Amino acid sequence: MSHLKFTCLAILPLFFFGACKQTPSSNTKVEKSIAVKKDSVRTDTITEAKEEEEETFVLTEDNAIDFFFEYQKNLKTTRVKLTTSMGNFTVQLYDNVPYHKANFIYLTKKGYFDNTMFHRVVKDFIIQGGNADNVETSRKRREIGRYLLPPDTRKGYKHHRGTISMPSSEIDNPHMLASPYEFFIVVTKPGSYHLDGDFTPFGKVISGMDVVDKINQMPVDSGDWPMKNIYILKAEIVE
Repeated sequence: MSHLKFTCLAILPLFFFGACKQTPSSNTKVEKSIAVKKDSVRTDTITEAKEEEEETFVLTEDNAIDFFFEYQKNLKTTRVKLTTSMGNFTVQLYDNVPYHKANFIYLTKKGYFDNTMFHRVVKDFIIQGGNADNVETSRKRREIGRYLLPPDTRKGYKHHRGTISMPSSEIDNPHMLASPYEFFIVVTKPGSYHLDGDFTPFGKVISGMDVVDKINQMPVDSGDWPMKNIYILKAEIVE
């Protein structure tokens, strides 16, 4: 488990226990308002106001579990394709890990993972993605919300090679609550089973594992950050 520890810097209080690695950037939030005169309300204006209200929904510690419980009920898809600066791979998400699956799909549909990085690479162990030291990623986190997910380790899934799992926040987190914005993929052969019971596997790579391996072999600095940025250019749902 010690391999998965990472450092959170001063910006973390703005993210509320979100896991990060090295240099997460500052968060900003754009708030919008619509002013409508009573004598000039039109149907399209009301529609815009409703859409505006929906867009400003923010996840919190208080509403995240209820939200994902409802969100996962109608999810048909279980696959997500990640296009990286080093190639593509596809993950299959497990149906019976509902909160983590729903979270990953929700963030994918919100475009969160686009232009993030594989910011931590440990040779022959894992690649970890979902963070970036840019303003755009911080803005997305702030607009989506600040929350953690409960671990779900009793479904029998192990950290086999190719497993996608979720790291935990290490800030005052005795229950190993998961950092929702990041994920790691195991490259160890046949697996890294010492992680079982502490982290939540919620899917596996079903194609493109050669790309994962190629990312894992990239040179890194003393903090496991790749010497050359490795981008997740786009994450998209595979219907």
